[in-house]
Amino acid sequence: MVKDFENLRGPILRAVSRSFYLSLRTLPRALRDPLSLAYLLARATDTIADTPGVPANVRTEALRNLVDAIQGAADAVMTVRDLFAPLQRDAAERALIDALPAALAWLGALEERDRSEVRAVLQKINRGQTLDLERFSGADMQALPTAADLDEYTYLVAGCVGEFWTRLCFAHVKNFSDRPEGEMRELGVQYGKGLQLINILRDAGADLRHGRCYLPASELHSLGLTPEEILLNPAGAEPVMRPWLEKAKRGLDAGVEYACAIRPRRIRFATALPALIGARTLALMREAGPEVFERKIKTSRAEVRKIIFSTALTFASGGSLRKA
Repeated sequence: MVKDFENLRGPILRAVSRSFYLSLRTLPRALRDPLSLAYLLARATDTIADTPGVPANVRTEALRNLVDAIQGAADAVMTVRDLFAPLQRDAAERALIDALPAALAWLGALEERDRSEVRAVLQKINRGQTLDLERFSGADMQALPTAADLDEYTYLVAGCVGEFWTRLCFAHVKNFSDRPEGEMRELGVQYGKGLQLINILRDAGADLRHGRCYLPASELHSLGLTPEEILLNPAGAEPVMRPWLEKAKRGLDAGVEYACAIRPRRIRFATALPALIGARTLALMREAGPEVFERKIKTSRAEVRKIIFSTALTFASGGSLRKA
């Protein structure tokens, strides 16, 4: 079983979380284990929910069964694994689903406090995934109704992770921050929501082609647009996209402030890295304009390496982070 845990910590985590893995590997073990496991379980439940070619009701039931297993209420994980692992087209995701029994065993081996924290954050993330599955399970184009729905979704699948990260750091790291825990939790929520917004806006075109629209229908309707018309008239959606890009930027700014308040340099570096990569992705999206709906916007590996190198050179100092 120890070998299985190491496989999850190493090759599987690296394969399914290329950029996040760069942050996790610099953390002390006491933080790295619960954070890594929470990521892997969230990624596994997301993979189940998004498996193509499986009816929505089957995915919903499998997600419910896996969620129950994570919360310790039931254990149908072998059935979920056997059904969904062979269906994964991506080798890394197939390995992750195949390793679900080991992931749950790892969860059971965590200290009780960390296990409770992992289960609490997964409960929120899984709620967001379930809402997503329910909203977008039909054959027709669906859109989130309002800005409040999008804000709720970004909190459930990412903002709550900022709270989780903060609670773990205050629990495990002495003299973690210059700011009180309540302030750090709030900054962490805004940071997580900002990162998720970047993912949503970057993938807007691909989601539309799959019948999903995260841009609020109420805002599109105010411009006389329907979700179906965005791909035909990408420039017409710019007045809706622009404020959400600005909100994502404010979330990244919160992340920089969060990182600057962290005392241990390695943890500050790990925390700041997603914000710096996100800022570059955001800049590319702005440069692309309406083309964001037509092509994949992604920070290259060379650019990521440059960001890592320049940040490491300054030990992620507050001054250098705010200038980035």
